[in-house]
Amino acid sequence: MRCGGIMPNRLRCKSNEATPSGVRGGVPAIPGTAHQDEALMTVQSEQEGGSRSTRWYRGVDRYAWLVLAVCALGWLFDTMDQNLFNLVRQPSVRELIAHSVPRPQLDAAAKDVGAQITAIFLLGWAVGGFLFGIIGDRLGRTRTMMFTILTYAAFTGLNALVRTPAEYAVCRFLTALGVGGEFAAGAALVAEVWPERSRAMALGTLQALSAVGNMAAALITAALAAMSWRWVFVVGAAPALLVVWIQASIREPERWQRVKNAATSEAARRELGSISALFRDAHLRRNTIAGVLMALAGVGGLWGVGFFMPDLVGSTLKPILRQTPAIASLGPRQQEAAVQHALQWYRSTSFFVQQIGAFLGMFAYAALSQRTGRRPALALFLVLAFLAVEGAFWGTRSIWTAHLWAFPLGFCALAPFSAYAVYFPELFPTRLRATGVGFCYNCGRILASIAPFTLGKLSAVFANPADEAAGMRTAASIVALVYFVGLIGVQMAPETRDQPLPE
Repeated sequence: MRCGGIMPNRLRCKSNEATPSGVRGGVPAIPGTAHQDEALMTVQSEQEGGSRSTRWYRGVDRYAWLVLAVCALGWLFDTMDQNLFNLVRQPSVRELIAHSVPRPQLDAAAKDVGAQITAIFLLGWAVGGFLFGIIGDRLGRTRTMMFTILTYAAFTGLNALVRTPAEYAVCRFLTALGVGGEFAAGAALVAEVWPERSRAMALGTLQALSAVGNMAAALITAALAAMSWRWVFVVGAAPALLVVWIQASIREPERWQRVKNAATSEAARRELGSISALFRDAHLRRNTIAGVLMALAGVGGLWGVGFFMPDLVGSTLKPILRQTPAIASLGPRQQEAAVQHALQWYRSTSFFVQQIGAFLGMFAYAALSQRTGRRPALALFLVLAFLAVEGAFWGTRSIWTAHLWAFPLGFCALAPFSAYAVYFPELFPTRLRATGVGFCYNCGRILASIAPFTLGKLSAVFANPADEAAGMRTAASIVALVYFVGLIGVQMAPETRDQPLPE
């Protein structure tokens, strides 16, 4: 059922799940009483309050913690491999096209080509999400997660061997297949293993730890700043070792096993992981469309604008660094090398600060959604993300402002991704959970894949020879409007706080 308006109604927004005779919402009915409904709501409210007063991490068994740890590491390394590229995008593309582009146009051309490769990566991410979401519902969460980790780790390593932008794009696409599939399998696994009262914070923790993966990417690129960018991708192949631990310790969730075993007919087996099933039922269709719109907003805003903050830092700081006495005294070739080395350091450090904000922002969404509901918390952070983009892209004018604005940008722009971990698994039944999560998240990515391409083209349209970053600032302001699309999805979606996972 659906709650009217964005703010949830604690007492009326209850699951319509069938319950045993004489029981309503898990509370025994009070027959022969004129005040039956009022008493029922009072008892339910007291139960909910008592549940929320218990610390979310208390009373959770060791296996649930093991599942969270493994899934969080899989997603952490996934985001690390995503962002290794973001942090070396400009220097790596610059090197690959240097022989074919005149030196004065090299930086602008590298930004354009880098944006196109990013768009191709997002498309591969979406394809992987669709494919592995279906596989996750049909073959199991654990096996799917292992295969996705192997895929993104292996092809991240192969990025180190590329010689042309075309090869780079192909490797990024293949890396993205695994990147896109891991989240749906991991989120479904955690949602189905953890107890209901702790589910939101467990999934919020899963997503928040993705920021640690982003921080790891920043530390790796900073540590290897003096070396070739190719070594960064060599390190990115290491997560493949995680598969050994998963194989030895994680089993398929009982909830999925029951649904799988109950699918005895051919028609029932076809229903597992069926994308068409997401649209046959009016309730599921509405949830699916709402999920796609919410994902489009967050993914489009982050990958179309937020993750281009390192590029903005580079464009803003380059003329400043050239004027510093230590660099200005060097010869032309030495000066260029010194500037590029310094820029890689500042890109990495500002990105690290951004991810500290992201870590806290994703926890903030999970906690707030438990108090106010999934919908109002997401609506708030979508608006804050738009404001943070405007502030960061227009306010970054120096080394210290590059780091100052990185924190609120990360806090606000990454918080909606916690919603996708917490909220999306609650919108779909077990037979379609990985498929639904993967479809929403990755259909949003397909639509959002035009965002980085649009940013690159608009940056060229609004380019100002006197200010290398001017075009990107204006373009970011326009692309960031995608956050308001998410508010439409929030309005369409049901409130799921304090409700059991649909079977």
